[in-house]
Amino acid sequence: MGALETDGEHSGVSDDRLAFTTHATPLNYVAISSLAAASRVLRKFDDKMAAECLETAVRVWNEEHKQPPSLFKSFNTTGGDLRDEETKAAVELLIATNGGTVYRERLRELVPGIGERFGSVGWIAVRAIPFMNADFKNSMAAAAQSYKSTLDEELSKNPYGVPIATGTWGGSHQVAALAVRMYLLNRWFPEIIGSEYTLRGLDYVLGRHPTSNVSYVSTVGTKSKLIAYGNNRADYSFIPGGIIPGVVIVQPDFPELKDDWPFLWFENEYVVDTVTSFILTAGAANALAK
Repeated sequence: MGALETDGEHSGVSDDRLAFTTHATPLNYVAISSLAAASRVLRKFDDKMAAECLETAVRVWNEEHKQPPSLFKSFNTTGGDLRDEETKAAVELLIATNGGTVYRERLRELVPGIGERFGSVGWIAVRAIPFMNADFKNSMAAAAQSYKSTLDEELSKNPYGVPIATGTWGGSHQVAALAVRMYLLNRWFPEIIGSEYTLRGLDYVLGRHPTSNVSYVSTVGTKSKLIAYGNNRADYSFIPGGIIPGVVIVQPDFPELKDDWPFLWFENEYVVDTVTSFILTAGAANALAK
């Protein structure tokens, strides 16, 4: 085509106005989970949107189960573990449909895998208990007991009793995420999972950690992180409520958290899903305290 020619889909000039799409089944399950959950939240606020969310989630679920899964990995852009993402999608659809038979039956089939990977997906699966039979709940209880033993051994490796990251990124997200997961397990199995996991997680991000006693959450706590790396990163300032990754373990065993230098993003960058995890952790700790 000539430089000014177009047929509505193609033109004679290549430019960057291109959209690349792909079909990745785990990522579709992530979308199903999100839409099914959104449908519940939107009811009585925007019923039309709620219905559209649920209809789309159901349609995509049905489409995915009519064909073999499409799998490939590209960093963190194509979804997580297929089995975990399907489990999450089944649980959210089960709750959104108030016990839909299709999703209940699929969850029963997924029980062995849930037990094997309870640390990553058990906290989601237990939310299905009100819609499942006694065998499902008993399986979840047994898996929780086994998981607790493994987790306690891992957490005993440091004096804070939380999963401190030892890689190239601070671990506040892992800590807050575990605190939330253990709260949900505690709700169903308080005789197995105590409240201390959630409370230790809150303590850790608010100052009980190596290197200093500064709160990772800007403006939360008497001494908090006030030089951080968000869209304010060149200003040597902070965003209220933002939470940083925190202490990094410089191998082999040196903990570091720079107080006055925002550009080490692996210690000082605000990330939205970490903020979400902190909000849930704070809410969970408040519920436990009551």
